[in-house]
Amino acid sequence: MQSVLLDTPAGITARLGWDPKIPEHDRKRALAREIVSAQLGVDPKAVRVEREAPGTFGFHTQLVAEVEGREVPLRIRNANFRAATVVAVADPAIPLGLDLRDAHPDEPTLHQMKRHSHLLEEDDLGKLLAHWTRVQAVRDADGRGARVAADHVRLDSPQTKGWIPDRRVYYQLADLSRDSWIITLAYGAAPA
Repeated sequence: MQSVLLDTPAGITARLGWDPKIPEHDRKRALAREIVSAQLGVDPKAVRVEREAPGTFGFHTQLVAEVEGREVPLRIRNANFRAATVVAVADPAIPLGLDLRDAHPDEPTLHQMKRHSHLLEEDDLGKLLAHWTRVQAVRDADGRGARVAADHVRLDSPQTKGWIPDRRVYYQLADLSRDSWIITLAYGAAPA
């Protein structure tokens, strides 16, 4: 699998990997293992990456890493789209959300984005994709995901900060796009 390190804010490491022959679950584990082993300075073979146990039906499980049978204190988030996967790793106190899209969406995806977008100029594909990936990243960082309607997410005018009005949490937004992949990272501040 090919992978590249993405340019991220301090304290967060992210990699993009792609290979149509490798299943999504294997791609995200391999990328997480690569990041965690580099951060801890251990052999990648010493890092075990598994899914956490689901808490309830419909709960979207996250990845957890272990070294020598002990859970590593890192938050791991991932997003997948077709043959591509992006994984971000940070301190567990930092809320993270990711979204990954192809720069050339199909018609059903475009229709969904336009239907739930707040943009007045929804015919500008670049603006629409940037807006949509930011909205999805905020929903992911919030933790409620699809339980929050996309049109409830708010973004400031330069689209560098997002929030959901029923919570007093604001997320910074970083564009990690690479090649033909539109990638957005939403992240919160670590508690003081």
